[in-house]
Amino acid sequence: MLSPDVIEQIADELADAERTHGVIQRITARFPDATIEDSYAIQGIWRDKNLAAGRKLVGRKIGLTSKAMQQATGISEPDYGVMFDDTVYESGSDIPFDAFSNVRVEVELAFVLKAPLEGPDCTLEDALAAIDYAVPALEVLNSHIELEGRTIVDTVSDNAAYGAMVLGDVRKRPDEMDLRWVPGVLSRNGEIEETGVAAGVLGHPATGVAWLANKFHQHGARLEAGEIILAGSFTRPMWVSKGDQVLCDYGPMGTITCRFI
Repeated sequence: MLSPDVIEQIADELADAERTHGVIQRITARFPDATIEDSYAIQGIWRDKNLAAGRKLVGRKIGLTSKAMQQATGISEPDYGVMFDDTVYESGSDIPFDAFSNVRVEVELAFVLKAPLEGPDCTLEDALAAIDYAVPALEVLNSHIELEGRTIVDTVSDNAAYGAMVLGDVRKRPDEMDLRWVPGVLSRNGEIEETGVAAGVLGHPATGVAWLANKFHQHGARLEAGEIILAGSFTRPMWVSKGDQVLCDYGPMGTITCRFI
């Protein structure tokens, strides 16, 4: 495992990269013995410094929960990161392209909890009972570590590559529809680029919420009522450029649009 000084050094490097919208060398290229525990420790220091600076945590993102994303990244283990209040956009928003690095978009569902959720044996049924509603979401990826050759350690350290999310307007309780069959048709500048269905996320998109509750239990923590949980993409990430207009059609859950300026 990495020493506390090295963990803090890397967290500072990532904070600087976020401020400058830069990219640093892979952690695993410099420290090949770094572990998954090291990566969450790095993320934790980065998170706590942001909280101390006044940012407000509103939820968690889960990543790499679908075969599409695992094949796109070469990483087969889910991960998670934190989401702050200043990273949440409404559908129709203009998003500042230069605020992010390696900018890509993913198609997801987000869940808002009405009750706390705690492991160690949380099931899909437990997660569904704790969810207030689901809402369609786009995730904007923001990678501050070079992409080629990265591992789960690199991705987790970089807050699971989370940059921002765009939330739709349609909310559905888990008992109102079978969320497994929510579609996603993702277009850039009027051309369809990616399609998928929410069942691609672990068989049911809320399965990731249960996974996260169990993962948190290992660290003596739980998911709290009111948190937004971004459950993971059921399409491959789509690269975007400044000026691109993005639209995703979620069928019965409406559409999301945004523009990168």
